[in-house]
Amino acid sequence: MPFRIIVTRDFEQMSEVAASIVATDIAEKQAEKDEYVLGLATGNSPTGLYKNLAAKLNAGEIEAARVRSFNLDEYVGLPGENAQQRALHPESYSYFMIQELFGLLDTKFAETNVPWGTLIEQDALIAALEADTGSYELQGTDKGKAIVIRDDANGTLGWIKREVLDAYERKIARFGGIDLHIVGVGGRGHVAFHESGIPFEGNRMLLVRLDDNTVENAVADGHFASIEDSPRYAISMGAELVYEAKTVVLVANGPRKTGPVAESVLGDVTCDVPISYGQTYAAGGGNLVYVLDEAAAAELLERRAEVEAKGFELVDLR
Repeated sequence: MPFRIIVTRDFEQMSEVAASIVATDIAEKQAEKDEYVLGLATGNSPTGLYKNLAAKLNAGEIEAARVRSFNLDEYVGLPGENAQQRALHPESYSYFMIQELFGLLDTKFAETNVPWGTLIEQDALIAALEADTGSYELQGTDKGKAIVIRDDANGTLGWIKREVLDAYERKIARFGGIDLHIVGVGGRGHVAFHESGIPFEGNRMLLVRLDDNTVENAVADGHFASIEDSPRYAISMGAELVYEAKTVVLVANGPRKTGPVAESVLGDVTCDVPISYGQTYAAGGGNLVYVLDEAAAAELLERRAEVEAKGFELVDLR
């Protein structure tokens, strides 16, 4: 079972090791084909990886112009008068990627893609959800819900399904799928906005209604001035689509990630901990690598015998 768990000393070493794994994979596949498809995440954990990867790309170790990227997720409902303003809002994930990776590159990627959440007018979405309750169902056992739109939906909801959700997945498929996906882990074990309790099956691209706690935390953490300014929805890849990549590299640092990381490795596969889907992925032959700092790996190190009994490789680089 190709599931490696690499433990590093700290954020710096974690970032260097993860960037080397990504760069090596890019180099190997660029020797075999014209274009490499890279999946990207936002959040604190991959920022060091991106800086190290940008340095390797700028040094010419791998060719940026032959890389095409697809991000995991994006908000719906960012402040702004139009899609362009929303995409350039400092809390948008498009803006994050420009700051943390795209803007660092001397030679730009062939193309970059972030889910098209900024095209959606949040007020129009809310109106459509209130007016056309028969065109969708809510799925999820917790406060964050997937809004699953029917295939025959019309109007705003039909457009979102066909031209935002389905179109993003089709575009990924058109370029042969993702070669390697970089992911992080949420505090409750979620990947992107595939939040805890949203079912795996069928939820490949998600329109998500964020729970109140997520919205309140975004304000409390200073990302938005008020609840009124904070997005209430998001577009996201679901776990099924994320874990179709040929390789998945998960990076996690800090004690807040200790529990979710351990649950995803040692617990059952459950949508309550969406990254636990990685066990199914690895069992089916997917190449899964966790790169963790010492704090995030603490419980796995304490329970190393259990990790190895499941057939997973634990590599300690501290």
